[in-house]
Amino acid sequence: MAPGIPTALDRPHFIGIGGAGMSGIAKILAQRGAKVAGSDAKESGTAEALRELGATVHIGHASGNLADDATSVVVSSAIRADNPELVRAAELDIPVVHRSDALASLMNGLRAIAVAGTHGKTTTTSMLAVALTEMGLDPSYAIGGDLAGPGTNALHGEGDIFVAEADESDRSFQKYDPQVAIVLNVELDHHANYASMDEIYESFESFARKIVPGGTLVINADQQGAVELATRLRGEELLNIVTYGDSAQADVRVHKITPRGLSSEVTVLLNGKFLTFTVSVPGAHYAHNAVAALAAGVALGLPAHNLASALGKYTGVKRRLQLKGEEQGVQVIDSYAHHPTEMTADLEAMRGAAADSRLLVVFQPHLFSRTQELGKEMGDALALADASVVLDIYPAREDPIEGITSALIIDAAKAAGADVTHVADASTIPDVIAGMSRPGDLVLTMGAGDVTDLGPKILARLAQK
Repeated sequence: MAPGIPTALDRPHFIGIGGAGMSGIAKILAQRGAKVAGSDAKESGTAEALRELGATVHIGHASGNLADDATSVVVSSAIRADNPELVRAAELDIPVVHRSDALASLMNGLRAIAVAGTHGKTTTTSMLAVALTEMGLDPSYAIGGDLAGPGTNALHGEGDIFVAEADESDRSFQKYDPQVAIVLNVELDHHANYASMDEIYESFESFARKIVPGGTLVINADQQGAVELATRLRGEELLNIVTYGDSAQADVRVHKITPRGLSSEVTVLLNGKFLTFTVSVPGAHYAHNAVAALAAGVALGLPAHNLASALGKYTGVKRRLQLKGEEQGVQVIDSYAHHPTEMTADLEAMRGAAADSRLLVVFQPHLFSRTQELGKEMGDALALADASVVLDIYPAREDPIEGITSALIIDAAKAAGADVTHVADASTIPDVIAGMSRPGDLVLTMGAGDVTDLGPKILARLAQK
């Protein structure tokens, strides 16, 4: 039996309930029987899915949305102090609960696997959720994206395992007490919250030290930041460290990755034996994510062969190299990549999967602070495409920074020899791509903002050619 609902979350009100992280927690609480309510800035499929679970979802933020009998107001770090519902909560003396504390309470009493890293979290968490479900273990899970199969980002299961994406961006992942934790990579990002790599390392160290005594940290043996983190943690008592990757010293060693079109065949050396399985998404980085998931499941005591076979049932997450459709011989694919490492990995994956195709990219930078720090690296990544169109920066929760525009990325891309164009008006993108593309091309919409909305519009315009 899954644990019950904490009193504070019996009648929760979520500000920004439609967000990827917030909606997942709200869904699980609703499935457990809580009276869930909340608000979001705009209507969405997520809002409707929550209503189908019995939640009350208001569109727009207003003090009147908050019921007097709410037992808590759940917020993320993106909610500003002057939000009218947050102000009203203070007037009514209703406790405010951070999203991470709410998620931590949902994991209490269950065997938790927490997946952390600068990138790859959503994919790896999803792989575990799908594989454990396929094995009949009925896990609970909370993910930062919708699974392509079940089509949801969260589920309350009757099993005793909870798989959660652990977000380092605001240090909230330090709230969790997992039995197994994965660290995929450690890189400098989230520049509004971290001033240096030392701060990043300290944050990940705090996360790892919250693993329950006798638990396991599964960590990348190939990525520099992860290797440094493992070195820092080697002296920790009651912490088992399992490494994975291409390194000959890795505990779970990647022996071979064989591309098979839009999938890969992966062979690993585990406990002295070779094990081969299929990963149904392209690219070496996704294969490594699957190996991390395999190592974590084995650390939890699951049979390696059964888990490896079940991982082959994973078919992707929305916005992670998701095929949106094909028109006039042009395939349109959507990518959530917004950090240079992610961008490079996805572009290389598409190159490997369709080596004879031209690759056209519509890129939307995400956050002024990230562009300020990593604009050159983003431009370098775009040089992997045959041609790119760069939109204005998607601000999300940030205010503009003087002098920081898409020009930083465009100038770097051109310096790297890329064919890149700036388009300020996103509504013209379908016409621009229709003019650029020809049969056999791949079009990749890329970024963490609303660039994802352009995929269907591009397809509709291509259909008119």
